[in-house]
Amino acid sequence: MRIQVRRTGGFAGIERYAEVDTSGRADAQEWQALAEKALAAGRGTPPIGVPDGFSYQITVDGRTVYAADPRLTEEQRTLISRVLKAGA
Repeated sequence: MRIQVRRTGGFAGIERYAEVDTSGRADAQEWQALAEKALAAGRGTPPIGVPDGFSYQITVDGRTVYAADPRLTEEQRTLISRVLKAGA
């Protein structure tokens, strides 16, 4: 499973992108469950965020959803954090 996160916005407006391929990882099932929950709560179009807040594009195996601060679900927040931390 390939998980991609693109974060835009924020005070400085700096874009950040990271990607994780869970194939062959010991924790692949955990990533998959988290990704499915994050996608289920996402939107098909970018939501209107708050000034200086972050907006996110989450893509899992070609399926893309959008989310924005401060209305992220716990699963979205966790997935985004993990991908941005562990991804290349």
